[in-house]
Amino acid sequence: MTPSFLSSGDLIADRRASYADMLFETGDHAAAADLMRQALEIVPDWTAGLFRLGEMEAAAGQGDAAAKTWRRVLQLDPDDRFGASLKLAATGHTAAPEMPPTAYVETLFDAYAPTFEAALLDRLSYRVPELLANAITALAPEKRFQSVLDLGCGTGLMGPYIRAAADYLAGMDLSEAMLQKAAEKNLYDSLAKGDVNELDAQPSSADLVIAADVFVYVGGLDRAFANIARTLRPDGLFVFSVENHESIEEPVLQPSLRYTHSKTYITRLLAEHAMVPVSIQCETIRLDRGEPLQGLIVVARNQAD
Repeated sequence: MTPSFLSSGDLIADRRASYADMLFETGDHAAAADLMRQALEIVPDWTAGLFRLGEMEAAAGQGDAAAKTWRRVLQLDPDDRFGASLKLAATGHTAAPEMPPTAYVETLFDAYAPTFEAALLDRLSYRVPELLANAITALAPEKRFQSVLDLGCGTGLMGPYIRAAADYLAGMDLSEAMLQKAAEKNLYDSLAKGDVNELDAQPSSADLVIAADVFVYVGGLDRAFANIARTLRPDGLFVFSVENHESIEEPVLQPSLRYTHSKTYITRLLAEHAMVPVSIQCETIRLDRGEPLQGLIVVARNQAD
C-alpha cells in the first residue's frame, strides 16, 4: 500500500499508529491494539487503521473484537480492498468465499509492484517460472508456440523463460502497477489489464496458456478453467502452478489469505473442461517463513475438438 493510501490524514493518529506497530513488532499485541484504538478515536472511519486494529486484536487473542472491527471495515469499504472478508473467513467467523475480492487482489499487487521481484527472488527463493518452463521443455523440447498467453503475468517473471519459444507473447494481469513493470522488460508483444475469471480472449486463439502462481489468489477455479479451455486451440497446452493440500478436495483458504488446491480437485476440474493432465509434479516452489512450500506444477492438454 502507498503511504497516502494508508495514512489517516491526521499526523497525531498516524504517529500513534506507528507506535502501535512498534509495540506489535515487539510482541506486545494487546498494548498495540490499545494504542491503535486511541489513534482511531481521532479518525474513527480510517479504514486502513481499522483493518490493522483487527490484526492486532486477533494476535492478542481478542477474536470477537477483531471480527467486529473487520465487519466495520467492510461497512466502510464494500469493495474490500484490504481483504477483511478473507480475514473473517480465515479466523473462522464466516465461511470462506469461493474467490477473493477483486479489489483486494488488485490493491495488494499494486502495492507489491515496487518490491515484488526482490521479495520473491532474493528472500523467498521463488522457483515457479523456472519449474513451469522446465515442464514445458520436458514435454515439448524445441517446440515453438504461435501464440502464448501469460495469465497473471505480474512483473513479467515468466517472460524470459518463454520469449524465445513464442512467436507472439501476451500478458494479462489485474494490477496496472505490475503491468508497468512487465512493460519495462520489453519481452511481451502485448500487455492488458484483466481478470482470469473474466477472460474474454478470442476462442481458440492460444496454443499455450501459462498461469504462474495465479490460482492462489483465485480460489474456486471453475470459471477460470472454462475461460482457458475456450481460449486454447485443440491440442493446446495449459501450464500452471498451485499451492497444494492433501486432506480434502475443495480449495482451502489459508491463514496467509492464499488458497491451496488438491490434486484431486485439479484433475476433476480439468476433466470437466475437456483438458487432460499430461504431467503433475510436486515441487518446492518457494519458502514460506523460512520453510519449503510445496506446490503442484501441472501441464494439461486441451482435448476439445
